[in-house]
Amino acid sequence: MFESAEIGHVIDKASYKAEEAALREALLDVQYELKQRADFPVLILIHGMDGAGRGETLNQINEWLDPRLIHTAAFDKPNDDVRERPWMWRYWRELPQKGRIGMFFGSYYSDAMFARVDGGSRDTYDKQLFDILRLERMLANDGVLVLKFWLHLTRETQKKRFKALEKDPATAWRVHDVDWQHHEQYERIRKCAEHMMRLTNTAYSPWLVVNGEDANYRSLTVGRALLSALKQRLEMDHNWQPRSDVAPITPPLDNKLLLESLPLDQKLSKSDYQQQLEALQGRLNKLTRHARFGEHSLVLVFEGNDAAGKGGAIRRITQALDARRYRVVPIAAPSDEERAQPWLWRFWRQVPGKGKITIFDRSWYGRVLVERVEGFASTADWMRGYYEINDFEHQLHDNGAIVLKFWLAISPDEQLARFKLREETGFKRFKITEEDWRNRDKWDDYKLAVCNMIDRTSTTAVPWTLVPANNKYYARIKVLTTMCEALEARLGN
Repeated sequence: MFESAEIGHVIDKASYKAEEAALREALLDVQYELKQRADFPVLILIHGMDGAGRGETLNQINEWLDPRLIHTAAFDKPNDDVRERPWMWRYWRELPQKGRIGMFFGSYYSDAMFARVDGGSRDTYDKQLFDILRLERMLANDGVLVLKFWLHLTRETQKKRFKALEKDPATAWRVHDVDWQHHEQYERIRKCAEHMMRLTNTAYSPWLVVNGEDANYRSLTVGRALLSALKQRLEMDHNWQPRSDVAPITPPLDNKLLLESLPLDQKLSKSDYQQQLEALQGRLNKLTRHARFGEHSLVLVFEGNDAAGKGGAIRRITQALDARRYRVVPIAAPSDEERAQPWLWRFWRQVPGKGKITIFDRSWYGRVLVERVEGFASTADWMRGYYEINDFEHQLHDNGAIVLKFWLAISPDEQLARFKLREETGFKRFKITEEDWRNRDKWDDYKLAVCNMIDRTSTTAVPWTLVPANNKYYARIKVLTTMCEALEARLGN
């Protein structure tokens, strides 16, 4: 895999100077076209052997292009804030927006590879590499152009470079103990890198291995590759889609849907409700102060029919919690900033740390509900949403998050009664909008979308809880009971 990068590529100074000016001008032209069109972002990952010019390459790109349109992120060992969340969290937060270029100096590949070099298991390494494959496929489907460079040196050349840098007082500072440590581990690093690239060298985000011995050759190779990839992508249709050939969802032959089997009318008197509410809130408060709760986070997802009582259920939860430990995140239509990012970006940003709680009032399920029904997402986009949602939720679960998802269901008649009550009650009028009435006209479309959603995203690790909500008292008790039982199961007595 590295053979072609080990045969000593060299570009003489005259040839380099003859091409540099034209290359820089062409790169600026495509960068400004990228900014003007703002159709997609570019993510550049720079990896390689120590001493192969990774830092110089990053600086070269910033020098040749307009640095105001580049976001550079360098990743070191994770701090406590990072360790409390899924390992991909910090990379999601740094993704570039459409029309911009992002450069990662070190990335998720460094995390995975050096953990393996330092003695991590092969199984853990492969799992992380497949996490990366899923991420990069997701980014590609969202339109991100991912360019991955591995700057290579032979072991002998690396040693000579370190010696030469150390000999000159002006450059001695550039060689550190960790560089020599990695030099001693060279063969293991090379083997782990080869395995990494073999598994992650895909059509949608291939690796380019570049000889890093000669600075002129390295700079022109990276510059040409960047220019070629940008020009090719910009020449594509403005409404670029990675694929549109998706298999249809087959409805049940008898048209019987899951939600139709849910008994929506459940009895619970106000007095019984108040008695159970107080006991459950006390139980919940105690569980969130449990000694082991700090090893987990809690993610609550509330979806449901308009006027089904999501807000009321959330308020009964927060009444039992320490205000310093939870956040309620209401999800509406994405902002301009959010539309400029991969669609899951705005949800990754809200992932809680250990010992914290995030409550989503509506969520990422908008992709397979409102965006599907209203036509805001293509069929290909919302169809892949099921897989991407499951992947996201299982990353949370694997990191210790307790993820609970509630669908609050009411009947059309009950919804109509609640809509009318909101219109007639002054302090409730803000709860009813024209959009609510429009959504009601598409009741059957939403019902089918909800059933498909549950079928495809209710997993053993992160199941859906269906809540009959014609009786608000019953619904709130059902939610609180489910929460307490789930926490007790994870935390123990």
